[in-house]
Amino acid sequence: MHPIRWIIIGAGAFGREVFHWTRDMIADCPEQTIGGFLDADSSALQGFDIPAPVLGNPEHSAPLPDDRFVCAIAAPQTRLAVCRAIQDRGGKFGNVIHPTAVVASDAILGSGVILCPQALVSTNVSVGNFVIVNVASSIGHDAVIGDGCTLSGHCDVTGNAVLEEGVFLGSHASVVPGKRVGAYASISAGSVVVRNAPAQSVMTGVPAKCLFRRDQPKAA
Repeated sequence: MHPIRWIIIGAGAFGREVFHWTRDMIADCPEQTIGGFLDADSSALQGFDIPAPVLGNPEHSAPLPDDRFVCAIAAPQTRLAVCRAIQDRGGKFGNVIHPTAVVASDAILGSGVILCPQALVSTNVSVGNFVIVNVASSIGHDAVIGDGCTLSGHCDVTGNAVLEEGVFLGSHASVVPGKRVGAYASISAGSVVVRNAPAQSVMTGVPAKCLFRRDQPKAA
């Protein structure tokens, strides 16, 4: 069996965090290593004590059979585009699940998922591909999380809630039970979604209200 080489896409602040969470995950796995980062900025790690190189630009990467990619780009739309392009070139994505994360035995995880320290994925949850669940965020029973969603730190997606593709939740945002957040909506930090949120909407407040929709002209 050839050793698995983890490649982190994105060498920014979150990428540096993911380096540590990946290292924690593979600490007892001598057949797995962190090969480095892919980032358009070759100097992204200068000044930081990260013992792994920037290997090159993700647009030019040539995946090897034993590479396992994980994407640390926070913006959902960009992350999905980059990940799908690498998949089209034959790249394989793995899941980074920190040892302190809790995942119910009947939860379903896609590929390229990142579960940071103290993340919780409860019973009968479905999590799509390339989803980020940051520190101390929770996904309640029977919830559905679409591809490319980002849950920032300390978010709470409660039972039977649905996040469609590419939703972004800011830190401490919450979605109450049974509500649906439409594709590529953004929920501002600290906001509470108490009614269904439209696709492409930017929501803020308690309760969350729509500031505008990206797919519609802004009011003058």
